[in-house]
Amino acid sequence: MGRGFLFILLLIALPAAAQIYKYTDADGNTAYSNQPPDGVKAQPVELPPLNSVETQPTGKPAPAEAREQPRSAYEVLELTGLPTTEALRANNGTFTVNVLIKPRLQGPHLFRLLLDEQPYGQPGNVPILQLVNIDRGLHSLAVQVIDGETVIQQSPTVAFTVQRVHKP
Repeated sequence: MGRGFLFILLLIALPAAAQIYKYTDADGNTAYSNQPPDGVKAQPVELPPLNSVETQPTGKPAPAEAREQPRSAYEVLELTGLPTTEALRANNGTFTVNVLIKPRLQGPHLFRLLLDEQPYGQPGNVPILQLVNIDRGLHSLAVQVIDGETVIQQSPTVAFTVQRVHKP
């Protein structure tokens, strides 16, 4: 296994050490290539070493002005369609909420609903979200814009009360 690993490492390192050649083509233009052309006098080009910087942790936090605040991808992201001053009447616990978003949802992004701070349902790209069979009582709701498992942005959390008819 040691020789196989060394061989693979050598194969990876060889392209990094490839030589560059400079020559003049048939039209008199200067050209560069990683292989010298046949029948043409080519000169190897000596490249300077690559710049590298090693950072040392200082243990000090960056000054406030140096820390860049993350920019929101969306100017507006909020839930609408929920009553704020009275209970939401949903006898079977089913209702919809709308997502107000500006600009429009971008390519790979999806909406993910959070009910009581937990993901609810499947992520999707439609700004109308349905909740089914939600228990009566106080709940919180927010929407996230996600890209895969990465949260891009989250709306403010909205608190609301579901009122259902209780049948004995």
